[in-house]
Amino acid sequence: MTLPEPIEIVFRETAPLKHPRGRRLPIYLWPAMNPGKLSDADAERLVAELDRRGVGLICRWDHNRFEDSLAQALPVARAQRKLGLPINIDATPCMYAFFNGDASTAHIDDAGKPFWDPSFGKADMGCPFAVEHRRADIRGRIERFADAYALAGLEPGFVFADWEVDGPIAWNDAWEASKRCKRCRERIPEIGNFLAFQKALYDLRADMQRDVYAEPLLRRFPNVLVGNYGVYPHDGFRYWYDYFEREEDWYPGIRDGKALYRHWSDEFTGTGYTFAMPVVYTWARMWNWYDFDNADYRWFRPMLLAATNAGKHTPSNVPVIAFVHWHTTDPPKPPDPAMKQMSEWAYQELLWHMLLRGVDTFFLWCPADESAEEVRLLHPVWAAAQEYGAFLEKGRPVCFDVPDRPGTVISGLLLGDRLLVRRTDFVKNGKEVMMPIAGREVSIPAGTGCRVINVQAGAPISSERKP
Repeated sequence: MTLPEPIEIVFRETAPLKHPRGRRLPIYLWPAMNPGKLSDADAERLVAELDRRGVGLICRWDHNRFEDSLAQALPVARAQRKLGLPINIDATPCMYAFFNGDASTAHIDDAGKPFWDPSFGKADMGCPFAVEHRRADIRGRIERFADAYALAGLEPGFVFADWEVDGPIAWNDAWEASKRCKRCRERIPEIGNFLAFQKALYDLRADMQRDVYAEPLLRRFPNVLVGNYGVYPHDGFRYWYDYFEREEDWYPGIRDGKALYRHWSDEFTGTGYTFAMPVVYTWARMWNWYDFDNADYRWFRPMLLAATNAGKHTPSNVPVIAFVHWHTTDPPKPPDPAMKQMSEWAYQELLWHMLLRGVDTFFLWCPADESAEEVRLLHPVWAAAQEYGAFLEKGRPVCFDVPDRPGTVISGLLLGDRLLVRRTDFVKNGKEVMMPIAGREVSIPAGTGCRVINVQAGAPISSERKP
């Protein structure tokens, strides 16, 4: 069969798994989406070949081309059902946009004049309390696809959306715009308090996602994993900035070097989402947050903080599916000659630590011209980790420390008396490190790689290190 070039790249840059995936989630790759219209036989062959590599094929729901979307997605869904694999869906187009440019969705000033907030790079960001009438349209798109799948006897297993620059968002000039807006002032009595303003917006944002997206799916498919980009349980702080978000000194948060980790309201709880989706990218602005001589650790620290935030605070029965990206994300224009891209070694070490801190699987995002390198770096780590399937399924993360300077990073999953541990040294250190694990001091030997340690004995079960 003739396949789109992105899927051909996935085949070229991956190999069949040496260790079975079992019932664990597949890995998701941005290039492994939307294979086009296939016969049932071709769809089954493609799904099966990708599954040999542990890759879950995704098809998109686009309400603007409903019949064509179904014609492309249903053969893949039938093949996934037949092979006992999750049916994977990208519902992003259906979610856009609440702010559709209609004047009825704008902010309104004291003179009754509509106005917009242009600070997000989107010309029609308006009043978060003026989009109630948009809910039915968005919900109807999701329901139409969901009903078509239900009618065909197909149950989606994984549905995600990349819904970002739309709806209520508290950053940039949003607070100033809302203080100017008569409607916002009426709806948020404590609008002069930024944290009260932020909570009101994220409570509303969560309810919108629940109402139009999560609930219609869960009502029809109670076991579906449904979630959205950047929405996950956390400790009340945000360790990354999206491309459309400005860094502002006045945000309440934690100062760390030149970084300001912002206070962040809980959005996840109100959505009803059944998986968490943190974002762990090499955002270019991270480079200037720290002055470490070790260039890799400038990236590694904030990225591991973001991953740890989700892994530590997400309940064990809620999968963590993390968006990842290696190439420097949203780089400055013109390029900064002093900025060094994160090394391949450090990125792959980060991926290992994420898996040992509660991340269940990865979702690669990347532009098309980066696909080959991104897949080549990501897939081998995830594939090698399948050797430790029992730990990935049932192990409990026990190491969440992120050193504030380059040093030794340790992560581990505890299963009974056995600890799967990985140690990464950003400064030379040939000494053992003692760590409290399950009420005991456990020796973590020097050297990069995975080890399985008997916690009772406090010594490695095998001296062999796995890369």
